[in-house]
Amino acid sequence: MTPISINGSSTHPAVVVSVSPLVLPAPGRPVELQVRVTAPATGNHLPLLLLSHGQGPSNNLSSLNGYAPLVQHLAARGFVVVQPTHLSSATLKGHPGLKDHPEMPLFWRERALDMTRILDALAVLEAAVPEIAGRIDQGKVAVVGHSMGGHTASLLLGARLNDPTTGDTVNVRDARITTGALLAAPGRGGEALSAMASRRYPFLLTTDFSTMTAPALVVAGDNDPSPHLTVLGSPWHTDPYRLAPAPKTLLTVHGAEHMLGGISGFDAAETSDENPARVEAVAHLTGGYLRAQLIPGDPTWREAQNALLSSANPIGKLVSK
Repeated sequence: MTPISINGSSTHPAVVVSVSPLVLPAPGRPVELQVRVTAPATGNHLPLLLLSHGQGPSNNLSSLNGYAPLVQHLAARGFVVVQPTHLSSATLKGHPGLKDHPEMPLFWRERALDMTRILDALAVLEAAVPEIAGRIDQGKVAVVGHSMGGHTASLLLGARLNDPTTGDTVNVRDARITTGALLAAPGRGGEALSAMASRRYPFLLTTDFSTMTAPALVVAGDNDPSPHLTVLGSPWHTDPYRLAPAPKTLLTVHGAEHMLGGISGFDAAETSDENPARVEAVAHLTGGYLRAQLIPGDPTWREAQNALLSSANPIGKLVSK
């Protein structure tokens, strides 16, 4: 694939800098909010991308230390990427501050609130990382999430659910986030959930995508049945596309399992479908889509689509509404 520079011309990807851990203000949060910032070493008016990690058996992949293949690609192509360690991270397992928290084990609401906290603390972030000070375009903000992070992204883009404790409708939409990408995200609840998911993760029972009005890219592998979560098999992960209003785009990745080739970490043992070319393509299409939404006239999305369509062995197919 043709690498894209931060200004949209066809050239080599930018050199990136990465700084962590940074602690941001988070009043009321039971554990301090730590983040990693990864950004191009040069360039201005850079869009901001908030990345929400998934779960999984590895400790550090579900934290600010994970998702290097995806983060490196996106930062090298013009995004300032901020990764929080959510309260659901395996690195925080057993933390005394989380004992008996009502949202355990996945902390569905706190995950979304982490992203709002980051946006509220951008001045603190820039002061702590002089390399990015004054270089972020705060009017261009996107969210990307993988797996449970995809659920987090969906809520920030407008999806709703009922609090399983109170029954109240929960709306954590942040209007500062104007677009996003959901990678292998959970689908609808109700009868679509497995018995285990209904019992352990009751917040998934009432997910409502009909209010997710922001433009979004939904990425789903066609070999990702997720039987621990759903009885519907791989198509369940396309629900955020099918059940949400336009404008939406769906990328179905041929042969991909839940890690989409390995987006969560280089040589990660939990990646059952390791495929560097697939990771590169997913990252390229995701970045291209977001740049098109945030930067009118940017050619990256068009070039990524052309590369997909012209390939003798395309990694997947795109549909839009």
